[in-house]
Amino acid sequence: MYEIIMNSVGDTEHFALRLANLLEAQDTITLEGDLGAGKTTFTKALAKGLGVQRTVNSPTFTIVKQYEGRLPFNHLDVYRLAESDEDLGWEELFYGDAVSVVEWAHLIEQDLPQDRLAIEIYRIGEKERRFVLIPRGKRYEALCEELMK
Repeated sequence: MYEIIMNSVGDTEHFALRLANLLEAQDTITLEGDLGAGKTTFTKALAKGLGVQRTVNSPTFTIVKQYEGRLPFNHLDVYRLAESDEDLGWEELFYGDAVSVVEWAHLIEQDLPQDRLAIEIYRIGEKERRFVLIPRGKRYEALCEELMK
């Protein structure tokens, strides 16, 4: 487990850009945090780092939005699936050629790849956030080691 304090939106964006440069096809990042913690801000910067040109916004009502960049990018917000057990074709999303970011991932825990980077975001002030990175699998352990250099 790794912890990083972000003192501003700029810090969060810089971190997301650094992470984006290390990502490969089929990488999955899960995000947890209260409303307003910064999940979508982080995701927008990550998408920018992946070369996505379109405006990225939360797919709350559509569940999944897909974008083209250096790598295809899937942005999932599964908040609305809290009461659902429907299979929405997760394997095609997670095991294709895209990078996937899943907000509120605990709601589809059973459908997520076992290996992934889990990120928890906590508000500790008006602009300050604590990011907790939990790598699951060797690929993500190595990725976190590289990020912490």
